[in-house]
Amino acid sequence: MFTIDFLPGFIMGVREGLEAFLIIAIMLEYLNKTNRQKDKGFVFQGLGLGLLSSLVFGLLLFGVSSWIGNGNTNIAKLWEFGASFVALILITTFIYFMLKNKNNIVGDIKDKMSVSLSKKAIILLAAVMVAREGAEIVLFVFVAVNQLSYFLGAITGILASSIVVYLIYKSLISVNLKVIFNITLVYLILQAGFMLGYSFHELFSYFKAESILDGSSAVYTKMYDLSGTFLDHKEKPLGIILYATIGWYSKPEIFQFLIQYIYTGTLLVWFFKSNNNNKKAW
Repeated sequence: MFTIDFLPGFIMGVREGLEAFLIIAIMLEYLNKTNRQKDKGFVFQGLGLGLLSSLVFGLLLFGVSSWIGNGNTNIAKLWEFGASFVALILITTFIYFMLKNKNNIVGDIKDKMSVSLSKKAIILLAAVMVAREGAEIVLFVFVAVNQLSYFLGAITGILASSIVVYLIYKSLISVNLKVIFNITLVYLILQAGFMLGYSFHELFSYFKAESILDGSSAVYTKMYDLSGTFLDHKEKPLGIILYATIGWYSKPEIFQFLIQYIYTGTLLVWFFKSNNNNKKAW
């Protein structure tokens, strides 16, 4: 049950859980400071609505995937590509938002709270913020090799993050959130790159299965083949760890390798430039 997918699931759960629960904590603290304690219930209603929205999204995504998977296996491969690619677009949008706003999220939430004081606005703000984080977790669980293990890791990470945020909120511990979010954002970028490579791997598998492309086509040429060595991503400890952390494949196709790491490298360059240009912490 606890395979290598548990670790990336846990890391993703910690990251998304921290973001979601910190947003809720910021909103609650703002209501405290503005003497609006009676409106705290609206924040928790929004939290519940956001979690419910994520659950419905997950059920729909996995329901459709299961229905398609019970039919034509080759069509299932095409679905895996399409769903993974759409998921990648959403994840890239999230990354773009975080890179653009990661130094001003606290102020942004407070600004929205200050001008959106109605009951519906508070509920909607909390729901949207939480649903966004929940959707990210759903998308990464969807493309995981062992979905159950990844899901269990994510749930464990979310529970751990809720405890950390509670302790921060009660001023019982002090945590450098900027360091945590920078590390986990880099991890998110690496996993998004992996998702891109995976989606095209599934597309090429579909083309091969449907004889659209011959197995000897150049797109199936391996960039390298390190299977059977200590870097084997399926069987060897180091290879498995690299697979879980940076999306390493021991025998990727050339196109899969190039598109995965060009995408990853581009976002990492942007990330480091963003850090150099913005010194303001959370």
